[in-house]
Amino acid sequence: MLRILTAGESHGPQITAIVEGLPAGIVVSEEALAAGMARRQVGFGRGARMGIEPDAVQVRSGLRFGETTGAPLTLVIENRDHRNWTAILPPFGPRPEEVDREVHRPRPGHADLVGVLKYDRQDARDILERASARETVARVAAGEIVRAWLGEFGILAFSHVLSIGGVEAPLEGLGYAEIRERAEANDLRCAAAYEEMREAIRSAGADGDTLGGVFEVVVQGLPVGLGTSMAPDRKLDSRLGAALLSIPAVKGCEIGPAFENATRRGSQVHDEILPAEDGVVRRRTNRAGGLEGGMTTGEALRLRGAMKPISTLKRPLASIDLRSGEACEAGFERSDVCAVPAAGVIAEAVVLFTLADAMVEVLGGDTVEDMRVGLDFRNARIRERFAK
Repeated sequence: MLRILTAGESHGPQITAIVEGLPAGIVVSEEALAAGMARRQVGFGRGARMGIEPDAVQVRSGLRFGETTGAPLTLVIENRDHRNWTAILPPFGPRPEEVDREVHRPRPGHADLVGVLKYDRQDARDILERASARETVARVAAGEIVRAWLGEFGILAFSHVLSIGGVEAPLEGLGYAEIRERAEANDLRCAAAYEEMREAIRSAGADGDTLGGVFEVVVQGLPVGLGTSMAPDRKLDSRLGAALLSIPAVKGCEIGPAFENATRRGSQVHDEILPAEDGVVRRRTNRAGGLEGGMTTGEALRLRGAMKPISTLKRPLASIDLRSGEACEAGFERSDVCAVPAAGVIAEAVVLFTLADAMVEVLGGDTVEDMRVGLDFRNARIRERFAK
């Protein structure tokens, strides 16, 4: 019901997002949009590209006087670095015998080799330009529009880093508000173990290596019953998992402490149900991460993503030359040492977009106000069931 299409290459003229299905009446702040885009660029260990691109969003359709109109929304983020690549990435003209900056030494862990074989290309740049995480700037922009929309319903999301390179952030005794405040206050977006994580990144960078880690997205204020248990492909578990795994380099996802739960008995895992207060049923714990049977429970949604180390290393791994098939070292272009904090911000965007789609599915409505009336009616019906 809510759809997004992105287009553009890492060093092309621009990255574009077209979003269809947004209701009319979402109030969008230009300042909040800019602030949200800046969060994606934060992180000790990020590469030089972050200093080149301002990631300013240009709205080309679907927004008027700061409100969505119901029309498809077009968002454009220009690539300032494109001016250095115009002769290398032309849309037309004959291909010269030798192409500047041609990529023929694929990087292990990247889409380079498999993409060249799949699409029968001579130059892996045809693959890596689109496979680059630069594409996610469009999804973050769309996510900020959705954040403004869901914020009007009291739905708030944040992310924080749980670990980098094996260094874990101890969070015992910290509530969501404190975790969020601490994470927003530093460039690794972690609530604890900042210096240890920073040193791990510095050490890996000095060795020409990279680091991955684990982030968590927390969404509070969700209504009960988004998603469904009736169809496998519409369960929020599967939809949110697909959203997280669509982020480049994210290779694992977890709902709540799922892997820890798998080691325990059921009596230590399942969230006991408490009598309703003011018509609202709550749980004693939230080990389910806010989902049961593919639907939101009303508790905070907790999703974790595991990001592998970035595949572009200054100390290259073994590879082959695409032209000769002979052994060689993998190619290198500028790269981050660690991008886990940014991955968390991207995850916020894709999670919010997925939840917004579920809201449209449940509530319908052509305007934000239509949806508000529908949600109020739905919440009242649920509260009335347990009213004393």
